Amino acid sequence: MASRTKLAPVEPAFREEGSGRMDRLRPNSIGLAGVLFMVVASAAPITAMTGNIPASVAIGNGVGAPASYIVVTVILGLFSIGFVAMARHITAAGAFYGFISQGLGKVVGLASGSLALVSYIAFYATIIGIFASFANSVFADQLGVSIHWTAFAAVGILAIGILSFFEISLAAKVLGVLLIAELGILALMGVAVLFSGGGPDGIPLDPVDPVNAFKGVAPGVGLVFAFFSWVGFESTAIYGEESRNPRRIVPRATYIAVIGLGLFYAFVSWMAISGTGLGQSVTASETDPFQLFLGPVQQHLGTFGENTYQWLLVTGSFAAALAFHNCAARYLYAFGREAFVPRALGKTHARHGSPYWANVVVGVSCVLITLAFALEKMDPYAGQYALMGILGTLASVSALAICSFAVIPYFLRKKREDFHWFRTLVAPLTSGLAIVVVVVLLLENLDVAAGTASSTYFFQLIPWIVLATFVLGAGLALYFRAARPEIYARIGRIIFRDDGDEDAPLAPYDAEQFAAAGSNGSGPVGRGVHRT
Repeated sequence: MASRTKLAPVEPAFREEGSGRMDRLRPNSIGLAGVLFMVVASAAPITAMTGNIPASVAIGNGVGAPASYIVVTVILGLFSIGFVAMARHITAAGAFYGFISQGLGKVVGLASGSLALVSYIAFYATIIGIFASFANSVFADQLGVSIHWTAFAAVGILAIGILSFFEISLAAKVLGVLLIAELGILALMGVAVLFSGGGPDGIPLDPVDPVNAFKGVAPGVGLVFAFFSWVGFESTAIYGEESRNPRRIVPRATYIAVIGLGLFYAFVSWMAISGTGLGQSVTASETDPFQLFLGPVQQHLGTFGENTYQWLLVTGSFAAALAFHNCAARYLYAFGREAFVPRALGKTHARHGSPYWANVVVGVSCVLITLAFALEKMDPYAGQYALMGILGTLASVSALAICSFAVIPYFLRKKREDFHWFRTLVAPLTSGLAIVVVVVLLLENLDVAAGTASSTYFFQLIPWIVLATFVLGAGLALYFRAARPEIYARIGRIIFRDDGDEDAPLAPYDAEQFAAAGSNGSGPVGRGVHRT
């Protein structure tokens, strides 16, 4: 029978020499609600519905678009089973990076972590693009003020930089208010359509028939847009180090985000199509996409509701951009504290516990990307939103598939006592294969998804950027293995976990040192580690 022995904590590699202060994110900063606000805000429900559903209806699986969300909910639900199983053992700011490093090795781990970092920076720039586009339209339509979209982008990036400087709880509170507002108006529209009996065709069942998810002009595009609507849900694990009870909060937040968003997306998109009418939905999506949602909102909630909806498109996209900025900064912080990038990026603010230098780098990166699109005179929606969104989705979904497969060897080799034939084998294997199919569909339909932006040179580079990111990450790991073994030893190993007591505070330890200690019975290991 295993007994618990409290042992001295490891001196982590990211402790600042001579200061006695450990550069770590502020623990116990947010609870379940805070994590959910950060995660669901990154999915940007109002932006996902208004921007993705019309595209799915017009060029994807037609009125079967809501069914895509049912199919993807099942796939991501299966993914979450294995993801949550690993999250009960590993808590780290670089979620995919830490999980894959532990399951498939350090080379694949650093390569996949690089993909995740690029995807979050790309998504941040993506949402800044659509935020600027929405703000530009709303100010012109409702206030009669014409301001260039780059001014809104600059204000958004600056405001996000300021909010991210302080501890994560402040961002969570801001996101909570904005998120409740956007979910509220979407729900009001859906309920109003339902209780009014729908539109010209009543409340048809065709949109939620799973078979129709695989029909239409290009059903693969519809499925890809559905996946795009969930981007960032895996960031539940990214905030584990800052949550009050990660072993409880991360699993709960993950399941709520996946299943809750899936049901919500399916219902809201179903009601939007029902309120507009089947044939009319296709026509509207092809000619005036935003009317697929603005039409039912205006009809059932009036002009005030329509105006409010448009303002919430602005605040909702701002909330999503703030969430993605925080995700990218925490990945960069994870790399910095393990010394793969300058160590300054792995430092946290002494008072707020925020990764302030990583925040600066992420913000500057977004400024440079936005400037590049502005100098090319590209539209923030058709250009920056479309192209950076495709880049981020391809990188993110690829990392998602690799993470699914990482679950299996982790439990076969390292946690055999917790291996389960369904949770840690069938579920991750099935979801991994399904996500690979989505990656293939995305590659086959890149030009359709990009629309008019598919004629740009940057569009042609997107698959190669993703491939180069993975190869460079793997190459960097191989270089460290050959030339800097002390750095290589830390890849994916500086993590936080507790001692089995779900109410105990997290204790830092280096899993590489823990493994060595476990094999020879000596050396420093993490606090509260079980020994046999």
